[in-house]
Amino acid sequence: MSDEPWYGQGLRFECTQCGDCCTGAPGFVWVNKDEIEALARRFAMSVPDFEAKYVRTVGIRKSLVEYENGDCVFFDGQSRGCTVYEDRPRQCRTWPFWESNIRSEAAWKDTCESCPGSGKGKLYSINEINERLRVIRI
Repeated sequence: MSDEPWYGQGLRFECTQCGDCCTGAPGFVWVNKDEIEALARRFAMSVPDFEAKYVRTVGIRKSLVEYENGDCVFFDGQSRGCTVYEDRPRQCRTWPFWESNIRSEAAWKDTCESCPGSGKGKLYSINEINERLRVIRI
């Protein structure tokens, strides 16, 4: 029996820019110190001012705030796009290759049903997927 995970031959993903991963049910977009600093610089704000406006503390972690409907505070509903795309947090950069999405073939199938770009497009190798998994555990 192989030690290779079920996705050993790789998985396909191509972002369709639908914005579905930025909207909907409330959740968390975890941010670290470096990400907060980069976003604060983007808005020419001090870190404390940026955090007061855009970040909430959840236990010992920090997450971006959301609109009342669950959409990310940096999601533009008009253009269906991210207003901070170049500085988006690592959680956003690694979608859909999160542990929760690839823990099993069934979990990946669910991800493909909810994300129109999952299962299509570019083939990501096991090494590329594992690299993203090392960045953040979700």
